[in-house]
Amino acid sequence: MLAMVPEASILIERTLSWYKSVLGQFSDEIRTFGNFPSMFMALVTPHQNEHRDALLEHYDGRLRFVDAGGNLVLDQIDPTRYQDYIGESVEAYSYLKSPYFKAAGYPNGIYRVGPLARLNIVDRCGTPRANREWVQFRALQTGVVLSSFHQHYARLVEILYGIERIEQTLNEPDILDKHVRAFAQPNKSEGIGVAEAPRGTLIHHYKIDENGLITWVNMIIATGHNNLAMNRSVREVAQHYVKGAHLQEGMLNRVEAVIRCYDPCLSCSTHAIGRMPLHIQLLGPAGEVLDEVERN
Repeated sequence: MLAMVPEASILIERTLSWYKSVLGQFSDEIRTFGNFPSMFMALVTPHQNEHRDALLEHYDGRLRFVDAGGNLVLDQIDPTRYQDYIGESVEAYSYLKSPYFKAAGYPNGIYRVGPLARLNIVDRCGTPRANREWVQFRALQTGVVLSSFHQHYARLVEILYGIERIEQTLNEPDILDKHVRAFAQPNKSEGIGVAEAPRGTLIHHYKIDENGLITWVNMIIATGHNNLAMNRSVREVAQHYVKGAHLQEGMLNRVEAVIRCYDPCLSCSTHAIGRMPLHIQLLGPAGEVLDEVERN
């Protein structure tokens, strides 16, 4: 794996350089692809005092919330207390839950997770080259970077960070230790795990019986955290790109593209058997159907 690091580093540096060179061609998308004020949430490194920088953290961190101006709302929150701060609403039109920041209520407590949130929340990444790229990224906007189109840019910075951390980890002296697996019996009836996946924060909460069988589960996945933001982004893009009384392929492409800013895996991870059933309606001001597209 170490032998692959130099080539991976060259590839991501080249991709970042190219991406920054063409970013100016997408001013329309930057302006309209989920560009709105919201809170952001992610894990950051735990620390003992308020003066230590909070860095990117994926496994053993504490939760941090910032507002649309980049101001700290909550910091160093024990992830096992997520239910004190995150509420979960449900809507009749969706199987996906709609999490929200409790103190702001529903639906005003909209927040975002993922690469954009992580880079908006940290004080620096924690590796030399990623730190330099992070400074350039944050210079895009005062406070925090709001456009969800910049999830793509943030994702590239995180890939660079990931390659640097992989190299650091592979060079640690105990990396080839043969003690790599632990066997255990159930030792607690309840467990909460919070981690940062590529798409955003994952919360898994389980309760088990004395045999280790699950009796209760609650999961808030990254797509769920972003549900309110994705819905708002779809509305924003549709208002800008859907023109006239007829739906066109290019209009629908723009709506699909804004979802991929948040969730590039979604189109591959949610297959239906056979063709995907799809029914889109374009409604007029009075609720009348102007046009519709249906696929079965």
